[in-house]
Amino acid sequence: MSLHDEAALVLKGYAPADADGEQADLRRRYLDHLAAHPDGMWKACGAGHVTASALVVDPSRGKVLLTLHRKLRKWLQMGGHCEPQDATLAAAALREATEESGVTGLALLPGGPVRLDRHAIPAPCHWHLDVQYAALAPAGAAERISEESLELRWFDYEEVADVADASVVRLLERTRARLGATTGG
Repeated sequence: MSLHDEAALVLKGYAPADADGEQADLRRRYLDHLAAHPDGMWKACGAGHVTASALVVDPSRGKVLLTLHRKLRKWLQMGGHCEPQDATLAAAALREATEESGVTGLALLPGGPVRLDRHAIPAPCHWHLDVQYAALAPAGAAERISEESLELRWFDYEEVADVADASVVRLLERTRARLGATTGG
C-alpha cells in the first residue's frame, strides 16, 4: 500500500471530538486534497501537502518538549515532510519526532492522530496539511538538538500558551484529553 493510500485510510478512520466542527471539516478537506492530488503527500505538490508531526510529552513530569524552529522562529512540536521510506503517517511522525528531538525510545500515544492542523507556509510549500500525533518520552529522556532547531526546551504544560501559538496549545489540550482517557485520570 502506498503512503498516499495509507494516509487516506488513516484520515477516513480519524474520529474527531467535534464530529460536526473544524476538525471534521479539515478531515474532509484533507481527503479531498488527496483525491485530487496523487502527489499530495510530497513537498513538490504545489497545492500543498500532507505532513506529519508529534508533540513529545512526558506525562510523569507534566512537561512537553518543543523546538524553536530554525526557519519559522517559533516554538513548535516536532514534525515535517513525509519521506519515501515512510510506510505510514505514524511512522513519519515518529521519525520526525525522533530526528528533531534526539530522544530515543519515543512511543506514539495509541489511538492514531490527535488532531489536524492546516497552516500556510512560505513558498514553495504554500500549505501544510498536518496530521498531528503525540509521542510519549521514556523516563529520563535526554534531548539532542538537530540542525532544524535553534533550541529545544521542556516546558510545563501551563507554560506552553506563553511561548507557542494557538495550534500547539490546541494540540497539547487534545493530547492531555487523550492521556486522561487512556489513564482514566
